[in-house]
Amino acid sequence: MSGVTVPALWAEGVTKSYGGRTIIQDISLSLEKGELVCLLGVSGAGKTTLFHSLSGLERPDSGRIYLEGEDITGTPGRISYMLQRDLLLPHKKIADNAALPLVIRGRSAGEARAEALSYFARFGLTGTEDKYPAQLSGGMRQRAALLRTFLGSRGVALLDEPFSALDALTKREIHRWYLEMMGELGLTTLFVTHDIDEAVLLSDRVYILAGQPGRIAAELPIRSQRPRRMDFALSGEFLEYKRELLALLGA
Repeated sequence: MSGVTVPALWAEGVTKSYGGRTIIQDISLSLEKGELVCLLGVSGAGKTTLFHSLSGLERPDSGRIYLEGEDITGTPGRISYMLQRDLLLPHKKIADNAALPLVIRGRSAGEARAEALSYFARFGLTGTEDKYPAQLSGGMRQRAALLRTFLGSRGVALLDEPFSALDALTKREIHRWYLEMMGELGLTTLFVTHDIDEAVLLSDRVYILAGQPGRIAAELPIRSQRPRRMDFALSGEFLEYKRELLALLGA
């Protein structure tokens, strides 16, 4: 329909059970193109189950998932999903690790490597092309994993605690860099975190996943313009958002 904007990702009424136990129930959410949205909740609320359903690794018992208006329910490979650990293959060079999603889609190894290499400068990976994962720092490994995620994303990426293993200074640098890359590449991101500060610093909106079975209990827009200034975490505005999220989480 003319004038109607289709969400980049839209889930409607998603429910999933295992062994007779309902893990998530009637979950609906949406992401507009270019948004970074956080999914925040306590352990056991069903975040991983939801990500498996959204990514097509599992088919929900009920509900539908749409990618730019196309029904992709239960279809893997349409949305890229990055787990907490980078899972780079230790026996493959960084360029070949990054190119892996393209090879899986049927591109030749040479073509896939060439396309991956075309992004290395933008992802701050120049000079790492022929290194192995063990030769890189944690921050550089994460950049390589995020490039691999981008090349497999088709515009939408699911990130499961992508920055939790990084030290505070590296995390801050990667936060800033990832937001720049999102804007430059038009990437839409849904990410899981247990870190309330991280959720407020990065997100356009925060969904609260709570209960057993897990449901979307609340949605909080973060209205401060992104990327946020360096001292935003010291501001009254930041603290007010943090207080509100803690209250929503029942903490």
